Amino acid sequence: MGIQNTMKALADPSRRTILNLLKKSRLSAGEIAEHFNMSLPAVSKHLAVLKEADLIRDQREGKYIFYELNASVLDEALLWLKDLRGE
Repeated sequence: MGIQNTMKALADPSRRTILNLLKKSRLSAGEIAEHFNMSLPAVSKHLAVLKEADLIRDQREGKYIFYELNASVLDEALLWLKDLRGE
C-alpha cells in the first residue's frame, strides 16, 4: 500500500511542486499557498495527501504547522523503480 500512496501523491503536478518547494526549506501551509493560485483549503488537501503518503512531515510551533520533505520514502520508491527496470 505504501508505494501506491506514493505514486498517487506524485501523480499530481501541484503536489510535485510542493515537494520541490519543501526540498529547499520547511514551510508553513500559508507560505506554500503563496506559490499557487488556489485556496488554502485546496493546499491543505494536497498536504494531507502528501502526509498520508509519508512524503512530508509536519511540526507544530505555536499556532503554525511547518512542513518538511521526507526524502526516505522517495528513496524507497526509487529503489523499487530500479528493481523494476532490472538495475
